[in-house]
Amino acid sequence: MRYMLLINSPESHYATLDADQMGELMGAYGTFTEDLQKSGAMLSAERLQPTSTATTVRVRDGKAQAVDGPFAETKEQVGGYYLIDVANLDEAIAWAEKIPSATYGSIEIRPIWEPDDPQG
Repeated sequence: MRYMLLINSPESHYATLDADQMGELMGAYGTFTEDLQKSGAMLSAERLQPTSTATTVRVRDGKAQAVDGPFAETKEQVGGYYLIDVANLDEAIAWAEKIPSATYGSIEIRPIWEPDDPQG
């Protein structure tokens, strides 16, 4: 089953890290990504640019409006994701627990609607 692991953390956290700490964090992500790739579970992963680069589109009464910024003000922002293919939610949780940002942010696990899913 495919799951999206959404990495949520406060963008302000990264401004508090010095170069060594940022290097440690990126190294931890590199190790995690390599482990996930070797397991065969990783389908894709991307790091997102900060919310200051986001654009949100809404259509109301047939009119589209594009505004700068994310759709909601929150303490944590989506900073990236991993798309994985594992047997079940327990395996997805086991991988999510290993994502470095889980120690100061949160990882949201969302199942992907599969084409043959009757609820999709």
